[in-house]
Amino acid sequence: MREFATSIVRELRQHGFQAYFAGGCVRDTVLGLEPSDYDVTTDATPQQVMRIFRKTYAVGAQFGVVLVPMPDDLRSPSLPPEHPHAIEVATFRSDGIYSDGRHPDSVQYSKSPQEDVQRRDFTINGLLMDPLDGDCVLDFVGGKEDLANGVIRAIREPGLRFREDKLRMLRAVRFSARFGYVIEPKTFAAIQELTPEINQVSRERVRDELSKMLTEGHARAAFELLDQTGLLVRVLPEVDRMHGVEQPPQYHPEGDVWIHTMLMLEKLWPGSSRTLAWGTLLHDVGKPPTFRIAPDRIRFDGHVEVGVRMTEEICRRLHFSGEETAQIVALVANHMRFGDAGRMKESTLKRFMRLPKFDEHLELHRLDCLSSHGDLSLYHFVRGRRLEVSEEEIRPKLLLSGNDLIEMGYSPGPQFRDILSSVEDAQLEGSLHTRDEALSFVASEFPIRR
Repeated sequence: MREFATSIVRELRQHGFQAYFAGGCVRDTVLGLEPSDYDVTTDATPQQVMRIFRKTYAVGAQFGVVLVPMPDDLRSPSLPPEHPHAIEVATFRSDGIYSDGRHPDSVQYSKSPQEDVQRRDFTINGLLMDPLDGDCVLDFVGGKEDLANGVIRAIREPGLRFREDKLRMLRAVRFSARFGYVIEPKTFAAIQELTPEINQVSRERVRDELSKMLTEGHARAAFELLDQTGLLVRVLPEVDRMHGVEQPPQYHPEGDVWIHTMLMLEKLWPGSSRTLAWGTLLHDVGKPPTFRIAPDRIRFDGHVEVGVRMTEEICRRLHFSGEETAQIVALVANHMRFGDAGRMKESTLKRFMRLPKFDEHLELHRLDCLSSHGDLSLYHFVRGRRLEVSEEEIRPKLLLSGNDLIEMGYSPGPQFRDILSSVEDAQLEGSLHTRDEALSFVASEFPIRR
């Protein structure tokens, strides 16, 4: 990607235009990190860019943005299919007002890179780099100093930057957590003042920014900062309500539901799947509304069922896909089942272990234990059984079908499900192996009443 981005800079220069790397790729290069993508900024207009390069996509030409895709012969097979495989080329510009809180109503193209960086969000993202001159860094906003000192600072007036694009408030939190930087006081104060306006951001954009916070390896720091800024109660009020909800100390010596959840987020690996990360965040979301103090101890009767309904609503509100919603809900719905694993029948345990993406269920349970009582015995038991049992044993080929029952003289109806389920249970238990054995089992256990 860097080589291709450099070739775009070179081509633009050969046509007489200015061109530089811009944004996160410069920041990451200065920090000694490998950029995930590259952006180029230039004084060439979108129309000029599209004339220079054979294939382009005018995805945001009205805002001065054109995508230049990488030729197929340059694409690395190691990159995931969802990787953009394209360089964003943006024209130097200054922006008008942002009526919608996301896009400028108008843009004015510029010949000055100094003017262009003034519209960007934070100083650490406002650096330019010349890849044709030894990676010389152009800094018109004090970004190098803020990188050296570990500071997230809005460019120019913080309130103006956040009113232009309200999502920048969440981005400030994410960058602060990701790099371990402090948010500069005026920038922090502006976020606190403008938190009510975060609800003007599309739910998909909020979802994606929160997902990055959860999966970049600094989830606890990010969510504690969301809490401190006042953003958490705006974007995830259900999670905010975990504060101060006590738990029985014999099972949760670590503290309340909020502390328990933060300890789990702290243990999420960088690169964890979105579904595991959200399942971890929401696994106990049903505890606050079900909290009660019983004569024997604190109880959360029905918190799993309540949590499932709340999780479904959160996923619906944030416009998760049906597939992701199903997995996140399944993680919440099944996280307490590990407590019964040692007493489960073989058939029940095998059915449990064939849940889709069962490795995520295992990992959620591991995080849950490590963030409370610390007892991993059930985790090791279930994980060991899962490694011992083959896929064929967990999902054996069914011995009978509904047609077989009809041939035996049974009338189709609700009983079919019970009969076939009992046959499969016996098969999973290892007591049935052949079709003839299954037919005899059905005739014995479910005699036809004449």
